[in-house]
Amino acid sequence: MALFMVVLVLLFILALSICTALLRWNELKFSKKGLPPGTMGWPIFGETTEFLKQGPNFMKNQRARYGSFFKSHILGCPTAVSMDPELNRYILMNEAKGLVPGYPQSMLDILGKCNIAAVHGSTHKQMRGALLALISPTMIKQQLLPKIDEFMRNFVSDWDNKIIDIQEKTKQMAFLSSLKQIASVESTSIAQEFMPEFFKLVLGTLSLPINLPGTNYRRGLKARKIILTILKQLIEKRRGNQESHKDMLAYLMSKDDNNRYKLSDDEIIDQIITILYSGYETVSTTSMMAVKYLHDHPSILEELR
Repeated sequence: MALFMVVLVLLFILALSICTALLRWNELKFSKKGLPPGTMGWPIFGETTEFLKQGPNFMKNQRARYGSFFKSHILGCPTAVSMDPELNRYILMNEAKGLVPGYPQSMLDILGKCNIAAVHGSTHKQMRGALLALISPTMIKQQLLPKIDEFMRNFVSDWDNKIIDIQEKTKQMAFLSSLKQIASVESTSIAQEFMPEFFKLVLGTLSLPINLPGTNYRRGLKARKIILTILKQLIEKRRGNQESHKDMLAYLMSKDDNNRYKLSDDEIIDQIITILYSGYETVSTTSMMAVKYLHDHPSILEELR
């Protein structure tokens, strides 16, 4: 028994020594001159577990320790994180002059090689122009707002006298509303197949890029293949029937002079995925918290009304 305890203690000390050595080695590996302060965590995994577990609190805690500009290792990528508004503005304003914001590899793989986060230079300018054309003041007034208004009235019409899971409903709302803007006529018919795959895709972008069975990354890649098939069939169907549509997909597919940005089918599909992705998490979370805080503060709700 005594021998067993001694072996157990030695194994524990050995494991602790190896863990300490790995952490130290990873810190030394990224201790180059000019890098901001911060910790890098474990090799390969970095601080991904803490990042996913703590959410926004991870960033707040790191800022409290190291300031608004720090380094970390998140989602498989050595990362410099800026939480300084002025610095972020400078980076975004000078993106075409050598400063390129980075994105996790899992996000780039799953959202596609043509998404706006993955391209740079003239290609980025082309993609950005195509997306901005979809939300011009005229498009917002004539197309987006009327459709959103109609969609939301229908979406909440059967909520009376029911217990609503507002987190689940706002997720559905953000996705279905965006899909309605993209493919107005077909949105209802493809939503049931599209939505669960899209949710898997979102989880895949927020994971380590390890392509093993059972991982969110593998599920995200599979979901992307299914979504590609759905969107390719939709594009082919539209080309076949020659009907006139007034939605984002119709504009991206148009070849007339009103559309300055001629995109290939692969580029169109990646822009659609980008639109759905970029408007999903922020809109659903903000909507959910707005409902919660308005419920918790009746006086503010009354003032808003």
